[in-house]
Amino acid sequence: MSSANIIEKQRTATINPLKTCQPLGAMWAVTGIRRAVPLVHGSQGCSAFVRYSLSRHFREPSEIAVTSLHEDAAVFGGRRNLVEGLQNVAIRLDPSLIGVITTCSSEIIGDDVIGFIKAAKEELKKKIGEKETEKIKIVPISTPSFVETHLKGYDNAIKALADHVADPSEPNEKINIIPGMVNPGDIRELKHILRLMAVESIILTDVSDPFDSPLRPSATEYKPYYPKGGTTVDEIVDSANSVGTISLTKYAGSGALSLEKKYNIPAELGPIPIGIQNTDQFMRNLKKLTGQDIPDSILDERGLLIDSMADLASRYLHGRTVAIYGDPEITSGMARFVGELGMEPKLVLTGSNSPEFVNDIEKVAKETNSEIDTMVGQDLRAMEVYLKDNPVDLMIGSSDARLMAKEYQIPLVRVGYPIYDRVGYHRRPIIGYNGGIHLIDLITNTVLEKYYEPEHWKLQQ
Repeated sequence: MSSANIIEKQRTATINPLKTCQPLGAMWAVTGIRRAVPLVHGSQGCSAFVRYSLSRHFREPSEIAVTSLHEDAAVFGGRRNLVEGLQNVAIRLDPSLIGVITTCSSEIIGDDVIGFIKAAKEELKKKIGEKETEKIKIVPISTPSFVETHLKGYDNAIKALADHVADPSEPNEKINIIPGMVNPGDIRELKHILRLMAVESIILTDVSDPFDSPLRPSATEYKPYYPKGGTTVDEIVDSANSVGTISLTKYAGSGALSLEKKYNIPAELGPIPIGIQNTDQFMRNLKKLTGQDIPDSILDERGLLIDSMADLASRYLHGRTVAIYGDPEITSGMARFVGELGMEPKLVLTGSNSPEFVNDIEKVAKETNSEIDTMVGQDLRAMEVYLKDNPVDLMIGSSDARLMAKEYQIPLVRVGYPIYDRVGYHRRPIIGYNGGIHLIDLITNTVLEKYYEPEHWKLQQ
């Protein structure tokens, strides 16, 4: 019988979590804007942890400001910290946009962030003038850390940009793309597809260069320093004039729905284009919204992926059992892809509580004619206990389960965020047909390394 077998959480405590708090997602989104600065309205640790987490995954520094709330703010509020912080960032860094990101402390205190921003603007006008002040977009982003996950923070940030920055004027014949929390390599692959389709786009938001910048001192902007690339504020303003919006994730589509509601821009939510079926759907969405035909160059890339599957799947991958964990969109996308490869997704696990995720896995179970044990809103300890009695051939997910994989001697294919015990994964796409080729090579080589001797006769066939 094909179904998603829901395994309920057996305890209240979280051990080895598979998620982090909302502000990280918001900081990720704001970093993808040209000359933008995330300003975290919270304690120093709220920004320090995220900087550390991002740096060890991308191997790049991250510019994140913080209002540095202390004990007195819990009593008197954080107005002074935020007003002074906004002034310091505006004067010293000359940004195009400041994203004011709340945290658990500022949310519990009940700070009037919108009111504080108005007060800060009045103070700024006295110091740098009204014209210079109005050039800086200051966007409030509510991200209470004590509920939901980093994906919700990303979603709230994109929605805030749509609500506070997007402004309609003349139609631009462009397509808005909300990529979700994917790597620079994925966004570059996305741009490659759009170029082949001859489609102009606005990426909301583009982290490809900010998180993977070229080291070119002679061409780098200094005083203040900003990395190359990112979506410009003007492009975000212009997103209200596009022909449609495609969110690569169903789990962070509020910005697309907001643009649809306010400006009548058609929205398509997901699925993330991992594997054949999902990428085919993405291409259909692009064609429907833009009217552009799919060129032979993209069909050739699809054919290369099909050829790779024909060469490798039946020989080395068919019937292999897999445990997949991570963010819901990537986890469900990978589950469908391994099913396309003839593998069996035995366990899927995400830290988000999402009914939509369960629906996606139900569909994958029917497509693969298999029972998939499904854990929603759970942690890596739950997977550890499960794998002790239900071993699998392969694990797919982030570096956070590397010690578990080593203990149980299960090979780990690293996908998603964070990956910090290997290098270069953020540059390699997993989306699109080219991303599928990279994934099947990665999965097959991992299987060969674990389950085949180098001189094995089957490798010589």
